[in-house]
Amino acid sequence: MMATAAPLQGSRALVTGASRGIGRGLARSLAEAGATVALCGRDEDLLRSLEGELAADGHTVVVAAFDVTNPDATSAAIDRAVASLGGLDICVVNAGLGDNQPALEVTEDDWDRMMAVNLKGAFFTCQAAGRHMVSNGYGRIVVMSSQAGIVGIRDHAVYTTSKGGINAMIKVLALEWAPHGVTVNAVAPTFVYTPGTAERLDDPDYLKAVVERIPAGRVATIDDVASAVVYLASPGSGMVNGTVLPVDGGWTAQ
Repeated sequence: MMATAAPLQGSRALVTGASRGIGRGLARSLAEAGATVALCGRDEDLLRSLEGELAADGHTVVVAAFDVTNPDATSAAIDRAVASLGGLDICVVNAGLGDNQPALEVTEDDWDRMMAVNLKGAFFTCQAAGRHMVSNGYGRIVVMSSQAGIVGIRDHAVYTTSKGGINAMIKVLALEWAPHGVTVNAVAPTFVYTPGTAERLDDPDYLKAVVERIPAGRVATIDDVASAVVYLASPGSGMVNGTVLPVDGGWTAQ
């Protein structure tokens, strides 16, 4: 069967962490693939800005501002977004924090702050979306992981632990929800060039050290990540479940 130009036409999607960086790009890619998208994040002003951009391009979007570290707020906001969308077919769990420090310097606050967003927030977002999808008998959940959840990355002990937790979590959710037509997968990118990573990746020495580890010879783009997410969000990925898909140019193949 040939791929269509709009593989998500008619789908209702929700993206967390959509206000900036990868999440902003993912929301745009889902909209361009034909989905109606709920833009979710903490910064309503940035979400409204993206809403305006996408609406100007002819896409239908709604905004739901909430903090993923609060399970009750997450559940209520997702319920409202689903009501606005008229249903939920796709949930992209992108909200996350990135930080790096030597393991000997990690504080309890460092640990709690990152786990609250990257793991606790991800789980309760999946749970809130999963309730709707299980009830409706169909859904595609895609959680953003990282190559750091597959292999160790120096000075990323907490981040790596949180993403390793994601990789284990999606397998359990996949097993439990598969009988209800719901798939749960993760995408694990390498370093991605975004406004947030530009400060480090614009340093020639830092970039050189990173690219030397990537057989493809470059860092990833947001479009590289979005292509994987759109595939896993599409009806054609129905037999892909409980899988972590690296988008890493071969980093984890070594």
